[in-house]
Amino acid sequence: MPTVTAVRSFAKINLGLRIGPPRADGFHHLHTLYQTIGLFDELSVEAERVSATEIHLQCSDPRVPTDGRNTVYRTVEAALLAMGVTARVRIYLRKNLPMQGGLGAGSANAAAALLGLERQLGIALPGAQRLTLAERIGSDVPLFLIGGTVYGHNRGELVMPYPDIPETHCVIVAPGVGSSTPLAFRAWDERVSALTPEAAQDRLNELSRVYASAFAQTGSASETGASGASGALDAGETFPHESGSLAGNPLPALVRTGMENDFQEVVFSQHPFLRDILHALLGYVPGGDEALPREQRALMASLSGSGSSLFGLYGSMASAEAAQARAQAMGVRSFLTTTLTRKAYWRGLFVS
Repeated sequence: MPTVTAVRSFAKINLGLRIGPPRADGFHHLHTLYQTIGLFDELSVEAERVSATEIHLQCSDPRVPTDGRNTVYRTVEAALLAMGVTARVRIYLRKNLPMQGGLGAGSANAAAALLGLERQLGIALPGAQRLTLAERIGSDVPLFLIGGTVYGHNRGELVMPYPDIPETHCVIVAPGVGSSTPLAFRAWDERVSALTPEAAQDRLNELSRVYASAFAQTGSASETGASGASGALDAGETFPHESGSLAGNPLPALVRTGMENDFQEVVFSQHPFLRDILHALLGYVPGGDEALPREQRALMASLSGSGSSLFGLYGSMASAEAAQARAQAMGVRSFLTTTLTRKAYWRGLFVS
């Protein structure tokens, strides 16, 4: 067992997100398609068995709480109880990911802490128990125990592996404005208050059909359902090097279904400049509606989670670098990375 277990805490984006009706417990039903990406925070985990549990958490960012308000702290506390172990645990969290960015940073930290703790103590919780523990910490935590492309429903915590999209160039833009998930849900509820519960549930069920329909297509459809909010394909266009095999890459068919993020409606109304950033990521000429040449445009672009981070996916490094340059010209932070398949996610998780 290593003296210290170093774990990467990879971020996620939401390829699509549909919000359903509120639940009795205050949460919302939702369906989403998560995708892990190569940006990460880093955790160093040390644990030794002692007679009484002690949890010591430090963080490179002084804004991050290091007590029971932190998902890492709560995860370690719950995991030790589940293992029936008392231990002295020391964790150092190096923050690289933006806070309140819709990238799942806090949830990813929690999952990484759990996996690091298991390795330190030589105890692996059964898979179902591990997922149940993760669900109690936060809605996004379970996806980080799977990685790759992941379908989430209920409040996002019930997860299933989805066929991976291959490694794809990705640009993340962090505009530097905080976006509160509870406030975004509240604004959404006000916007759709006229919908009956049945109509709201129908909207939710439709996204399940959208995701399933990606596998009902032949791969040669000429009509796109993608809206300007998420897809950059025009009718009849195909992805670069696209084949007819959906088993190889489900992304083209998914984009054609028109999947998008419901939060865009409310977050863009609160922060209109985010729409300008999205247009830049998609590949529109700044200040106008003219599209750049196809090879410079995004395969898709969207808000991630409840924001405020946005992302674009690209068919080449050159088009991704051009998109990053457009974003930087608007004065916002941007990062160049790739999506991670499930295999790449687990291969890169543990540093030592």
